[in-house]
Amino acid sequence: MMVYAIDGKDYRLPNGLNPFQRELYVHLINWKWQHISTEPGTARGHKYDAILPDACAREGSSPLVYPGVAEALAEHRRKNKFRIHLHFYHMASSQAANINLFLPILHHPNASAILGAIKPDFDSLATAHLDNGYCIEFWGGNLADSNICSGNAGLLGDKSAMAGTDSDIAIAYHNHEDELCLWLIEHKLTEKEFTACGGFKSHGRQARHDCGKSFSDILRDKSSCYYHDVRKFNYWKLTEVNRTFFANHARRTECPFKGGMNQLWRNQLLALGIEQDTHQPYKHVTFSVVKHPKNTYLDATLDAYTHLIADSPKFSVLTSADVIAAAGTHADATLTEWVAWYKGLYAI
Repeated sequence: MMVYAIDGKDYRLPNGLNPFQRELYVHLINWKWQHISTEPGTARGHKYDAILPDACAREGSSPLVYPGVAEALAEHRRKNKFRIHLHFYHMASSQAANINLFLPILHHPNASAILGAIKPDFDSLATAHLDNGYCIEFWGGNLADSNICSGNAGLLGDKSAMAGTDSDIAIAYHNHEDELCLWLIEHKLTEKEFTACGGFKSHGRQARHDCGKSFSDILRDKSSCYYHDVRKFNYWKLTEVNRTFFANHARRTECPFKGGMNQLWRNQLLALGIEQDTHQPYKHVTFSVVKHPKNTYLDATLDAYTHLIADSPKFSVLTSADVIAAAGTHADATLTEWVAWYKGLYAI
């Protein structure tokens, strides 16, 4: 932690922030001081201005959540007891930002028109599926009536109470051919990288677990991947079934998923696995990343992944500004108020 003097004010910030992170952190802290509290929060024994004080932290609720969806969020958590992230009470929480971006739209009468403006095949929200058409922290077995997971560990075999692959939000919809579809979304706010693979640094890793092998080499000998060999995750089994999806894999001389593309790969596998599972009702499943428009630090990984999959239409990248702009074109007084709130909080 370091104290930075900026515009005559002192800010207790983490070390190593990039320029974008520092700029948005300062904005978020100023918003917190004006609207919530001037008291810092604590992490690992240090006080930080971007963290909410303990008095503001309540399980599953937060003054950082848009008031207009607080009740809907509480109801959703009664049906879908998803894990609240460690940093949910941080001003830069991507989990909270994701809730603030999508729930006001999903619970609005114009939801289909707004979402259709940013996803060309989207015709209507499928409110009879999931929970009124959506599910937060979706992994395939969240809701009691779900039939699309393979056991408690899910299709990818990696799900546990504290870890595993899930998308920040899943949205069920009908396309223009009236086919039932699923849209998985990963939301990023200030992160400078996607969640990287941790298998290469695991204490259980042995000499045979060689991350320097290429995509094709690992498919030929999956035991060279720690996650496949020891953890028994289904990543490479599903990748083998869908190897043509990763069309440009031959150009990679080492495992392409050792770094930040790991999170994109796993979310894409979740989408492909659900689409190909005969026990599920979805005809098409796609995956998108939604990021803050000023966060360019994710772009190198996004570009590399887009090249790896040869610009597949099953993957797309949007910004929160794109979503807000679509909402603005269909806004009534309720949405106009929320748009102003969201733009003010996240500096859009």
